[in-house]
Order: sequence, then structure tokens, then C-alpha cells
Amino acid sequence: MFGGLRNLRWFRSLSSRHYTALITGPPGGGKGTISKYLVRDFGFTHLSTGDLLRQEVAAGSDLGLKCKSFMDSGDLVPDELIVDLVLKEVAAQKEKNDELHLLLDGFPRTRPQAEALEEKLPIDASINLDVPPDVIVGRISSRWIHPASGRSYAYDFNPPKVEGKDDVTGEPLIQRDDDKPETVRKRLETYTEKTKPLLAFYEEKELLQNFTGTESKVIYADLKKWMDGVLGQVDKPEGGEGGPHL
Repeated sequence: MFGGLRNLRWFRSLSSRHYTALITGPPGGGKGTISKYLVRDFGFTHLSTGDLLRQEVAAGSDLGLKCKSFMDSGDLVPDELIVDLVLKEVAAQKEKNDELHLLLDGFPRTRPQAEALEEKLPIDASINLDVPPDVIVGRISSRWIHPASGRSYAYDFNPPKVEGKDDVTGEPLIQRDDDKPETVRKRLETYTEKTKPLLAFYEEKELLQNFTGTESKVIYADLKKWMDGVLGQVDKPEGGEGGPHL
């Protein structure tokens, strides 16, 4: 019944009452939205390593100071320090929650990082959001802003009343360089190149779950059906907000 590495990992996780998933997806692919749905529906604790790093540095902890020394010199924080950062937070969450469903976001990003994390915190599932590049380019490049006020418009769902003009002042709208089609395509190409080895690592371990679509709600419908089969609906904390965002 429980044949294969994936099923053994699944059984181990449910038996220990802890489940750890990694969520990946291209910039503009709806990862933030879908993460919120997972927190709401399954009580996941959403752990953003970027947020954790900023919190640890701000707190002035020993680990935070070590990370800050690399950041101040313009270097990347070593993988082993990020792993320690994640493990520290996981330990703190497990003390508060007997049935911890953890959603990692932002780490690991590369295969070496995944291998380093695997030694201390095995992943139960790698959730990958597969959104066609043309959809993302169209979505992001439709954004235009009014620079003086910061008001933003999107021609696909929130267009200005007059094309190219701010609704309030009538002043011209601009498109940020980061939102121009050629820039978005380059960013997506870089993401794909860096992420392929990471996804291959989890595919080799039979832990990769790809969810393909053009809209977050459609993608999440498939993801929720799959997650229901793995975890089932968990009891939500009082107030129905799911687990915390970290």
C-alpha cells in the first residue's frame, strides 16, 4: 500500500503529525495568493525565509548578526546559516503546535540548498506552480502606474478610464522598467534556469507535484483536491485564519 519513497515519506509525516512542503513558482505566477489559500484551508504556517532573515537581523541575535555581517559586505548569506535560521524557527513552531503543517517559501532555491536542508529537515512535498511564461508576461506588462501618487492600473482587470491617463489627475501613466515585457521575459528565463536543478532534485525523490494553469483559482482547485487527499481539512485556530505567516 505504501510503496515507493514518496509514500513512505507521506506515511512518516502523517505519523509524526508534522508535514513540510516547499512552494515554488515564477515571479508573477500567483505563489503569494496560493500560499494564503493553503494557510486558510489547511492551517499551514507560511515561513518566508526572507522575512525570517530580516526579523533575525532586526532582533540582533547571534545568528542574525552572523547573517548581517555577510549582508553588509554585499555577500550572499551562506546556505548553512539559512538552514540554521529555518531550523530555529521550525523548532519554535513545533513547541507551540503538535500538528505543524509548514510551508517553506523562498528557500531552498537551488539544488545545493535543497541538499543541505534535506540532511536536517526533509521535505514531504515540493509544490511547483507551472504558469505559462506568456501569461505572466501579459499579466505583469499590463501594469501601469501614476508616479506621483503610486496609483496602479492593470489593463486586464483594472484599466484607467482614459487609456494612458490617471483617473484622478489626468496625468500620464508610466510603465516601470521591471514591468516591461522584455524585462519580464529575461527574469522568467533566469528563474527557469536556476530552478530546473532544484525541481529535478525533488522529482528524483518522487516528491515533486506540478500544478499547471493560467489562473490562481484554477490552479488552486487542483492543488486543494490533491492536498485534501494528503492531509484532509485540519481544524483552524479560533477566528478561522489558519496558521501564521512568518
